[in-house]
Amino acid sequence: MSEPRSAPTVGQVVLGRRLLDLRERAGMKREEAARILRVAPATVRRMEMAEVALKIPYLQLLLKAYGISEEEADAFVLLAEEANKPGWWQRFHDILPGWFSMYVSLEGAAGVIRSYEPHFVPGLLQTEDYARGVLRSGAVGQTRPDDIERHVALRMQRQELLTREDAPRLWVVMDETALRRPVGGPEVMRGQIDRLLEATELPHVTLQVAQFATGPHPGTYGPFVLFRFAMPELPDMVYSEYLTGAVYLDARAEVATHLEVMDRMAAQAATAHRTKEILRDLRKEL
Repeated sequence: MSEPRSAPTVGQVVLGRRLLDLRERAGMKREEAARILRVAPATVRRMEMAEVALKIPYLQLLLKAYGISEEEADAFVLLAEEANKPGWWQRFHDILPGWFSMYVSLEGAAGVIRSYEPHFVPGLLQTEDYARGVLRSGAVGQTRPDDIERHVALRMQRQELLTREDAPRLWVVMDETALRRPVGGPEVMRGQIDRLLEATELPHVTLQVAQFATGPHPGTYGPFVLFRFAMPELPDMVYSEYLTGAVYLDARAEVATHLEVMDRMAAQAATAHRTKEILRDLRKEL
């Protein structure tokens, strides 16, 4: 049987989709591909859906059957070997649920990240003290001190993507609630607001606050994140989290609905310039 992983890397997702496309172009059904490998059709589906690591011998047999040239097949195999390497975040496997491992992988590969946050400052913009305060509340279901520190370390390492040369465009709409809800006391909140003000100076970061005074908006159902990728094999995706897990949506209609809602919220929220003023005023209150 193919070896399952807690969550696929983005490379596995991309190559799985390419493998599906190559099979369909060859006019071959999953059952036919399965006979070549002498496995169940479900195994082929799991490879194409990136539910398992890509076994190189299986890939070589399939690529040959799909009529792929030896040179192209060798290049595909090299990519698969790279994609099968564990992501940096997998060293946090002891505290990182599988459904969030996929999020970290997508976050690191995205060219654009658009986020709506109704409850807390988004993880990519949190200070260590603020993150620690959120985690101590049991927000991720764990309150052991050692686990909390591991989560804080993971969150801080995720933030390194904002200082990369190819940093993604981060555009956040955050409810005023997230700024008004005290986490860790006034000193922690002052440090957190300073961190947000620093982030607004980054050319690839846009932060907007949805103020109470503007009334309800279409995103009040819950937080969600939109990912957009430069790789044509990866469609736009939506991540939506709930208490014990998350869903990843890539159906065009669902993504379009979330994008429309995000655009409407951004139009209704305070501008990026006004958001800086709001943050500075709130900083004075603390």
